[in-house]
Amino acid sequence: MKVILNEHVEHLGERGETIDVKPGFARNYLFPKALAYEATAANLARFKQEQKRWDVKEANEKVEAEAQATHLTGIELTFKRRAGEGDALYGSVTSSDVAEALHERGIKIDRRRIELGHHIKRLGTFTAEIHLHREVRVPLTLHIEPEAGESGA
Repeated sequence: MKVILNEHVEHLGERGETIDVKPGFARNYLFPKALAYEATAANLARFKQEQKRWDVKEANEKVEAEAQATHLTGIELTFKRRAGEGDALYGSVTSSDVAEALHERGIKIDRRRIELGHHIKRLGTFTAEIHLHREVRVPLTLHIEPEAGESGA
């Protein structure tokens, strides 16, 4: 099924591209979330009318994300966790933990915008990435340390 993307969709395409997807994916995911239109002449005309409005919105979102990125640059978070042998954590540090730590500092970031790359299950220093905008990403340093009274094996 041919569709016109109404938004940038990760691993699929950019806004305005006409791509071929499976009908179920289009009906169950792209259409309900308004991420795409069916590629018809009427929808193509509709998309062209909305293009200018979307370009302005996209530029404003990018400027806001860049402003927020300046406030987030250089932030380092420290987490105290129980650890066992070989510096292995009992549990893990998740994107929700990072979002909560940022919220305690007065910075509201949705946990879904925080990418850890892999599960953090050991003591040490790690890097997370905050996706503020499609083109604006901010690295964040995470220090995972043992709780007081633990040697970290």
